[in-house]
Amino acid sequence: MEKIKLFRELAKRFPKSIRSRGDRVGLMTGILPENINSILLCLDFDEEVLNIVKKMPNKPDLVLTHHPFIYGTRVRVLSHDDAKRYVCEEIDKLGIPVYSMHTNFDTGRDGMNDALANALNLKNIKPLNFCKMARGGELENPMEIHEFALYANKCFNIEYSHLINAGTKTIKTVAMIGGGGSREFKIAQKEGYDIFISGDIPHHARRDVIANHYNFLDCSHEIEKIFMPQMKKILLEIDSTLNVEIVDHEVIPELIK
Repeated sequence: MEKIKLFRELAKRFPKSIRSRGDRVGLMTGILPENINSILLCLDFDEEVLNIVKKMPNKPDLVLTHHPFIYGTRVRVLSHDDAKRYVCEEIDKLGIPVYSMHTNFDTGRDGMNDALANALNLKNIKPLNFCKMARGGELENPMEIHEFALYANKCFNIEYSHLINAGTKTIKTVAMIGGGGSREFKIAQKEGYDIFISGDIPHHARRDVIANHYNFLDCSHEIEKIFMPQMKKILLEIDSTLNVEIVDHEVIPELIK
């Protein structure tokens, strides 16, 4: 497929204009070929994925990631990150560009947060009024809060999460931002949702949730692995002849108890 056509279609769904301020999206390294027929998807591009690419008999024309491979200017990042510099130099030698779609994918229709809301089988899914990246919806049937937390773990295919149980004990409405969106919980609370789901919540934010008598389910950042099957679906909708492969090497930290 011609790169112009591919990225024109992706830009219609996930324009750079809807990314968060200061976010790094787009071409991270390399030069896009005129035609793209094979794409490798991963949440993060690192040495582990690089080694997989090196062993592939048919190399991809493009590596498409969710999290930015280089977050900042290339010179600044690579000057103090030896591991990233090595990976960057090696992928450049292979002539394979790396492109990242981050908060524009999180915010866009059918992107990250729509995919996560659908994974929970929510009804009436919509962006929050004052946080267009977040999604809110309704459960088909109300659940006791601990029952809901276990249900969410199952839906997201994770073994554990961390629950702050300081609000209503029955969950009917749910709002969420995949990854690290904990600071937006007050918006979800003001808009009437029973619980907010996100990840990477720091101690002071946990105390703030409790002080506001609210519920928060802290799910690991790795639930964003849903990027790969969701993006594959989108790419094949754009062009069913594309060869799209997935590398899922994300491991949720081990729970010690």
